[in-house]
Amino acid sequence: MNFPPVSPPDAEAAAAARARQDSLTKPAGSLGRLEALSVWAAACQGQCPPRQFERVRVVVFAGDHGVTRGRVSAYPPEVTAQMVANIDRGGAAINALAAIGGAGVRVVDMAVDDGATDSPAMSTAAGPYKVRRGSGDITSEDALTAEETLAAVEAGRRIADEEVDGGADLLIPGDMGIGNTTVAATLIAALTGAEPSDVIGHGTGIDDAGWSRKTAAVRDALFRSRPQHADPLALLRCCGGADFAALTGFCAQAAVRRTPVLLDGLASTAAALVADRLAPGARAWWQAGHRSPEPAHALACAALGLEPILDLQMRLGEGTGAAVALPVLRAAVAALTSMSTFAEAGVSDRSS
Repeated sequence: MNFPPVSPPDAEAAAAARARQDSLTKPAGSLGRLEALSVWAAACQGQCPPRQFERVRVVVFAGDHGVTRGRVSAYPPEVTAQMVANIDRGGAAINALAAIGGAGVRVVDMAVDDGATDSPAMSTAAGPYKVRRGSGDITSEDALTAEETLAAVEAGRRIADEEVDGGADLLIPGDMGIGNTTVAATLIAALTGAEPSDVIGHGTGIDDAGWSRKTAAVRDALFRSRPQHADPLALLRCCGGADFAALTGFCAQAAVRRTPVLLDGLASTAAALVADRLAPGARAWWQAGHRSPEPAHALACAALGLEPILDLQMRLGEGTGAAVALPVLRAAVAALTSMSTFAEAGVSDRSS
């Protein structure tokens, strides 16, 4: 599978944004990280000053994972389907937090292991994209077949196209799936060369015994998939899942479509790490919304050269950390767009 070349954000718009920042009624650099974020927004939009983000879309990709049979999570697998229905009804944390930033939420069932996903409560989520019921146990078998991997990546691409064609000017990829932190940690370890014990945290609240089982699961998955670590699609097939493959396609295609992305935590950043291999240069179109306490997340952000906007010790997933960072990004745009320059305000600039 080949993605079209990813063109970088507009360098001229970025230069104009930096120049405007230096002319605004404040000491240079006094708005800290907001200044860099505003430059990024201008570069992504290809204009200075940038427009305020008006149609932000959160897309939550859901799937179950066979690795949960090894008791790597504090929650039972059936929670995935229950939470997808909850998101679909508007009752989850991502619905509440996205509303604060004026973002819409969509949930997509890629591999939820529930035969009831065609029920009315799940009708929006199920859609046409479901690849299978649950991905394989990555410790002992491939997560997907080659055909399923391609189908899931293509689904992510199509969903990104749908959202951009529908007017989205900023995308937030979210996740829902019991066991997905084990899969995410495996992908990140495979792509960064980290040891299993260095990528595993306590996820949804596992105890020390659960941590040991989770670390062993990552070790076994890494050993089994070692020949595939250099091939992004093969890696997704061996130790990813349909939700991760769709997230990968989504993040890559957003960059192809020159649409900025605000990444969430561990799962979306793991997929982004794979996506940047499939579509080199895609990382320029992304920002990290927040820093997860999961050790693997810091490794993935460092590998992508991304500095998270917030650090609130959030580890829920769903896109919640990025949703909370959205008002900060909006503030960055507002400052660059709405502040007066020294000349406009009649305020004396620095002494020469």
